[in-house]
Amino acid sequence: MAELFGTGAGIVGVISLAIQITQVVVQFGTDWKYAPDNIKTFMAELGTLKTVLSETNINIILNPDFEAAFQNRPSLLLSQLGPNAPSTTDTKQMLEICQRGLGSLLTDLKNRGQGHRLGWERFKGAFLAKDTRDSVENLCRQCQTLNSMLSIDAAVLGATMYKEVREGRKEQQEWRQAEAKTSFAIKSGTEQSSRWQENQDFQAVLNWLTPINYADQQSDYINRQQPGTGQWILDSASFQTWLNTDKQTLFCPGIPGAGKTILTSVVVKKLTTRFQNDKSSGVAYLYCNFQRKDEQKAKDLLASLLKQLTQGRSSLPDSVKSLYESHKDKRTRPSFDEISRALQSVAALYSRVFIIVDALDECQIADGCRDKFLTELFNLQAEASVRIFATSRFIPGIVEKFKESINLEIRASDQDVQRYLNGHISQLPGCVARSLELQEEVKAGILKAVDGMFLLAQLHLDSLKGKKSPKAIRATLNKLPTGSEAYDYAYKDAMERIEGQLPDEEELAKQVLSWITCAKRPLTTSELEHALAVEIGQSQFDEENLCKVGDMVSVCAGLVTVDEESDIIRLVHYTTQEYFERTQSDWFPDAEAEITTICATYLSYSGFEIGFCQTDNEFEDRLRLYQLYNYATHYWGRHARNAYTLHPVVADFLKSKAKVEAASQGLLATKHYSSQSNYSRKFPRQLTGLHLAAYFGVIEAINALLQKGVEADSKAENGRTPLSYAAKEGHEAVVKLLLAEKVDADLKDVDSRTPLSYAAQGGHEAVVKLLLAEKVDADLKDEDSRTSLSYAAQGGHEAVVKLLLAEKVDVDLKDEDGQTPLSYAAQRGHHAVVKLLLAEKADADSKAKHGRTPLSYAAWEGHEAVVKLLLTEKVDADLEDEYGRTPLSYAVWEGHEAVVKLLLTEKADADSKAKNGRTLLSYAAWGGHKAVVKLLLAEKADADLKTKYGRTPLSYAAEEGHEAVVKLLLAEKADADSKAKNGRTPLSYAAQRGHEAVVKLLLAEKADAHSKAKDGRTPLSYAAADGHEAVVKLLNPIF
Repeated sequence: MAELFGTGAGIVGVISLAIQITQVVVQFGTDWKYAPDNIKTFMAELGTLKTVLSETNINIILNPDFEAAFQNRPSLLLSQLGPNAPSTTDTKQMLEICQRGLGSLLTDLKNRGQGHRLGWERFKGAFLAKDTRDSVENLCRQCQTLNSMLSIDAAVLGATMYKEVREGRKEQQEWRQAEAKTSFAIKSGTEQSSRWQENQDFQAVLNWLTPINYADQQSDYINRQQPGTGQWILDSASFQTWLNTDKQTLFCPGIPGAGKTILTSVVVKKLTTRFQNDKSSGVAYLYCNFQRKDEQKAKDLLASLLKQLTQGRSSLPDSVKSLYESHKDKRTRPSFDEISRALQSVAALYSRVFIIVDALDECQIADGCRDKFLTELFNLQAEASVRIFATSRFIPGIVEKFKESINLEIRASDQDVQRYLNGHISQLPGCVARSLELQEEVKAGILKAVDGMFLLAQLHLDSLKGKKSPKAIRATLNKLPTGSEAYDYAYKDAMERIEGQLPDEEELAKQVLSWITCAKRPLTTSELEHALAVEIGQSQFDEENLCKVGDMVSVCAGLVTVDEESDIIRLVHYTTQEYFERTQSDWFPDAEAEITTICATYLSYSGFEIGFCQTDNEFEDRLRLYQLYNYATHYWGRHARNAYTLHPVVADFLKSKAKVEAASQGLLATKHYSSQSNYSRKFPRQLTGLHLAAYFGVIEAINALLQKGVEADSKAENGRTPLSYAAKEGHEAVVKLLLAEKVDADLKDVDSRTPLSYAAQGGHEAVVKLLLAEKVDADLKDEDSRTSLSYAAQGGHEAVVKLLLAEKVDVDLKDEDGQTPLSYAAQRGHHAVVKLLLAEKADADSKAKHGRTPLSYAAWEGHEAVVKLLLTEKVDADLEDEYGRTPLSYAVWEGHEAVVKLLLTEKADADSKAKNGRTLLSYAAWGGHKAVVKLLLAEKADADLKTKYGRTPLSYAAEEGHEAVVKLLLAEKADADSKAKNGRTPLSYAAQRGHEAVVKLLLAEKADAHSKAKDGRTPLSYAAADGHEAVVKLLNPIF
C-alpha cells in the first residue's frame, strides 16, 4: 500500500478507507437515520480522524514550505512520514496496522450489505467488533502522536528562528521579531490539537441557546429560485440606502403570495456572501412560520439571533460564556431579559449588524409576543449599530410600527415571474413542449393573471399539468382567476382535480392535506409516512404499509411541497393553510378525530408495553424507531380537544399504565444540554391516564375514565394531581369537573405548590376564581417561600393580582431570596401590577437578599415607566446593595439611556464606585454604551478614575473593542497609556483581543507600543500569541 500511494501513503490509505466505509454505508444504509447511537458516534469519530489526517497530509507533509523550513535541520514529523522516511518507521507501521483494521471493516460491511436483513441490523456486528474499535482507538492515538511531533517541530523551528534573528538585528528589534515568530510557530503546532475541543464546546453552547436552525430553510428557498430572481430589490435605491446607512430599517410589506420570503432569502444570500470574510459585520435572520408558534415565542426569536451572532465570532463572547456558566450546573434556561442583555452585548462587538426578519404577520400575537419581540429589536437597534430588514403582509399594527422606516412594497416583478415560467414550463404536457407558440401563450396568459402575486404563477402552471391538448390548455388559460379571490378559486380548482383522481389517490391526497393543515407543528416526511401507515385496530407498526413521500406529493395537485434541507413536508403557502382552515368542513371535516385516533393507536403499539425507557440510549432508539412517537406524545391531546368525538382506542390507551408511562416520557423528558445525561429519566413517574387527559384538557376522555372508577385525586411521583395539571394549563371546564368530584383543591405537591399557585402563575383568571370559591389558602407559601401573588405579579397578570388582593393576602411577603411581589413585578416591567401593589401600600424600598430594591431591578432591566412610578414614591435613588451598587450602576451597566437620565435627574452619584472598585463610567465603557458614556461625561464623571485594579474606563472600552467609546474617552483627554496594577495598558488589552480599529486609535494618540506589563509581555506579544496578524503588522510593520 505504501508503494501504491507514495509520500504519506499510510495516511492516504487510511483516508481512502474511511471514505469508502462512508460510501458503503450511504449506498446500502437506506435506514441509516435509525442507526443506534454508538454506531453514529463511531462514524462521527472516524470522520473527525479522517479530517485530522487529511489536513496533516495536505498542509504539512506535502507542503514544500514546511519541508524547506527544515532544510538544514532535522524534522521529527518528516523523519517519520516524509518522502525520504523509511517504510519501517514506528509511525508508518502503526498506520499500516490501522489501515488493515479498517480494510477488514470495509470488507465485512460490503459482505453484510448483500444480506437480507433490513435496516442497520445488518451492519451492527461489523461496527461493534473489538478489532474495529481497536483500529479506531489506535488511529486516535496516532493523530495525537502526530500533533505532538508537530508541536516539537514548531518549537524547534521557533527557537532556531529566534537565534537567527538575534544574531542579525539590533537587540530590541531582535526580541520583538523572535517573540512574535516563536509565538506563531508554537501556536501553529498546538492549535490543531485544541481546535476540535474548542469547536465542540462552542457548538454545545450554541445548541444550548437554541436548537433552532434557519440555515436549512435558507438553503431550501435559495434552491427553489431561478438565477437572477430578486435582483430588482438589490438594485433598488431603497435597499442601497438601507445597506449603507447605520441604524436604518427597511420594511417591505406585500400582498399574500407576492414572493416576500423568496426575496428575503435573496437579501440574506447577498449579505452573507458580501460579508462572509468580514468579521466586523454580523448577519442574523429569522423566518417566522405560523406552524412553528411553539418554538417562535419572543424569547426563542431573540435566542436565535443571539446564536447566529455568536456563531460569527472567532471565540465565545464573554457575555454568552457567563450566561451559559450561570445556568449549566443548575440545568436552568436563560430568561427573556438575560437573552436580551447577552444579545445587546454580542451585537456591540460588531461594527455593524444586519437583522433580517421574514413574515412578521406569521409571528404569534398571543401574550404580546410580536410586539415584545419588535420592541426588543428596536431597542437593540438603538443600542448598537443594527440595520433591520423586515417583511410582512399589510397588517395595520405592523405597518404602524414601521411608519418611520424606509418602505418598499414587494410585488412579483414580471421578470421574476418570467424566469420562473421559463424554468418550469418543461413540466407541462408534451403538446406544450412541442409548440413554441403555445409556450409563449402559456407564459403570457399566466403573466397577465398573476398581477404581482408570485404564488399564482405556480398554482396556474400546476392547473395546466393535466391538460392533454392545446385546446384544453387555451381553455384553462382563458379562465385563470385573477384579483383578490384568485387564490380561493385556484385552491378549489386544485381540490376538484384531486377529487377527479382514482379513489385511492384522492383518499391519500386528502389524508396528506388534512394532516399538514391540522398539524400543531411542521411535520417531517418520516413522521407523515408513519402517520399514514397506521392501521386502526392493529397492535404493531407494519413497514409494508409505508407510503413514500414522493407518492404523497404527486397526488396533491401542487398544494404540497418538501423542503429538502430540513426534510419538512408542508403546504405551498400560508394562504393555502388559511384556505383549508376556512373550508376544512368541506374537504376533511373529521380530520381532528381521525388524527387523534391515529396518534392513540400509535401510542398503543405493543412496543410501548414495556413502559418508559431506562436509559437515554434506549429512549433515543425509541424516538428513531417510532418516527411519529415525538409528535403523538406532544399533540394527541390537542387534537383530541378539538375532535367532535373520540374513538374507544383513546380511553383504552389512557387506561394502560405502561403506555401512559411511555407517552409521559415522550412528552416531558427534555434534553436541555447536548452533554446532559439521564435526561430521559427526569420526568414524573406514576402519572395516570387521568393526569394526561387533564393536562391536555380532554373532557370526554376524563368523563370516560371517571366512569370507569379511576381515582380523581391520584398523585404522581411529584405529588401533583390531575387538578394541578388542569389548573396550570388553564382548562376551566376540566377544573370544574374535577372540583365537582370533591378533589382536594388545596393539595400540595412535593414543592409545596398548590393548584392555585400554578393557575396564578399562568394568569388563568377563570380557574383562579373557581379555586378561590373553594376557599383555598390564597397566601400559602411553597418550598421557595413564594406565594400565588408572587407568581402572578412576576407574570404581570393584572386580573389575577386583583383577585388575590381582594383576598387580603400579604402584599409584602418575601420569598427565600427576599424578593416581594413588587420586586418581581418591577423586575419584569409590569407597570399596571406595580401600580396595583403600590396602591396596596407595598414597601417600595424593600430589600431583597443582597440588598437590592424594586428600583434596582427595574433600572437593571431598563423599565423606564416603572422607574418613574417608583421615583414618585420617594424611594432612595442612590441606595447601595451589598455589592456597593446603586440603581444607576445597574442601568449604566446595561446601557439603558432613558433610565440613566431619570436617575441622574434625581441627583444620583455619577462617580459612585462598587465594592469591586468599578466606576459607572467603566461599566458603560465596558458595555460599549456610547449614549450613556456621553451622559456620564456630561455629569463631569472622571474619565480617568481607576478601579481598585488600576483600570480606567478606556482600558475596558479598548479591551472590548468599542471604537466609538474609545473615541469619546480620548476626546476627553483620557490617558491612552494608563497602566493597571498588572502593568497593562489599553493598547495591551486591545492588541490581545485583536481590535484593529482601536489599536489604530491608540497608536494615533502615541500610546507606547513597546510598554511591558509586569509579566514582561508587550502588546505585540499578546497580539502574536492570539494570532491577530493585522494587529501584529500595526505594532511591528516588518511582519
